[in-house]
Amino acid sequence: MTYFVSLLLMALIIGLVAVASNPAPYFAAFGLVVAAGVGCGVLVGHGGSFLPLVLFLIYLGGMLVVFAYSAALAAEPFPEAWGDRSVAGYVLVYLLGVCLAASLFWGFWYEGSWVTIDSLKEFCMLRGDTSGVAVMYSSGGGLLVTSAWVLLLTLFVVLELTRGLERGALRAV
Repeated sequence: MTYFVSLLLMALIIGLVAVASNPAPYFAAFGLVVAAGVGCGVLVGHGGSFLPLVLFLIYLGGMLVVFAYSAALAAEPFPEAWGDRSVAGYVLVYLLGVCLAASLFWGFWYEGSWVTIDSLKEFCMLRGDTSGVAVMYSSGGGLLVTSAWVLLLTLFVVLELTRGLERGALRAV
């Protein structure tokens, strides 16, 4: 199971590098889908079942609408793909940075710390992920409202950045 979670974590890093390195929203949205799916797979690997499902549905339902809308406003005739020189350079720089950070922190973790939520099996009264959701809504209400405002602000920032000088696909209007 540790090897499977390690594989998922490497796929998560590759998905995040795909999002960060690509200036075209078409390919960055695909990298975002990969990163969201693999991140939920990591949570499932640690024993959660409800929270990854909710995260996947909310994330893909909410943020991908923003990316689809910004991609429609960008309307680039020739978007840069992952095979272009500039994007490949960014990919190499980001992967080199990840390898450097991993080499710096390599001695501070060990595989025994990767335990599942329900590691005590017969002594668990509640599922760890469902009780965590209850705590998020009861004690973390302020953080939930703050997160909603941050997502709304992100929507406006993305729309303003993709608008540009030519007004994107709406320039005929």
